[in-house]
Amino acid sequence: MPHALTPREKGNLPALSAQPLIRLDAYVAEDGSTVVNGHLLTMGGTRPPNEAILDAVAMFARTLGTPVAATVIDRSVRQVARLRVYPDGSSRTIAEEEDLPPGRERTTAEEEAFPPLARVERIIQHAQREELHAAFVLAGALREHLTLRRGAEDELSLEARAIEAYIAYRRGDYTTSTGLALTVARIRCGSDLHRAVPEVVRATAAWQRLRDEAQVATRGRELLHMWQRLSAEGMLREPSHHAMAQAVRSRIERGSPYAQAPAPAPAPAAALTAAQVQFAPEDPPLAPTRRGILRFTRRTGRRHG
Repeated sequence: MPHALTPREKGNLPALSAQPLIRLDAYVAEDGSTVVNGHLLTMGGTRPPNEAILDAVAMFARTLGTPVAATVIDRSVRQVARLRVYPDGSSRTIAEEEDLPPGRERTTAEEEAFPPLARVERIIQHAQREELHAAFVLAGALREHLTLRRGAEDELSLEARAIEAYIAYRRGDYTTSTGLALTVARIRCGSDLHRAVPEVVRATAAWQRLRDEAQVATRGRELLHMWQRLSAEGMLREPSHHAMAQAVRSRIERGSPYAQAPAPAPAPAAALTAAQVQFAPEDPPLAPTRRGILRFTRRTGRRHG
């Protein structure tokens, strides 16, 4: 179950050595679910996500006795906000150029405080307890922040996206799972064909559950392109891989919203050029950071904690 975040929980204080500022992160999902430092917050009543985030970050600032920095990805408005929160509960937002310079310095400061692998363990624990909503939101938060810091093609970002795709599949959200898995497969196809094969398999497994004909066609064309490239490069060494590739081709040719069993002896597929494939869109872009975002600006004496 989601729980309130308190900085006194074991292992939940950031490392004081994370310089030059203690750096936290927060995430607001499209449905309003709110995460701070890898913990899903309990949102009582109609409490807005921005107030919950400010209260949680202010609690850290008071406990540590020092201003705390926070990077907030708010998917409900597709925006990034960078905050300074002070022990008295006040806060201000700043533009990106006022923050740490982008690159390794900022990434190290953020990830030394709360290592990504510890968050993966927490996501897995939620999934093992069948708390799939919590696991999915936490996985999305991790993937978004790693992508913001490191880029979509970074190894940790890809692993987080693959975990999110798996949890979406477990939840029965096959459209989301297919999109996430296809992005991982697409990046792998551009960087490491050997590692691309299992990712294309996972994307195909999710795609086979789709029922929307437009999605079946669009996603299927990209999958077929991937399978054809892997085949041309001699990467398909298992009979099951050839069977999956043929299943994708057969389903597209039939125009059926349902996957059927593949033919036992798949015929060679006609090659498609990259220009003929309508690739799935990447993550919706986030608005650039700017100063003075009112919902994250709090004056001294306003409610906090």
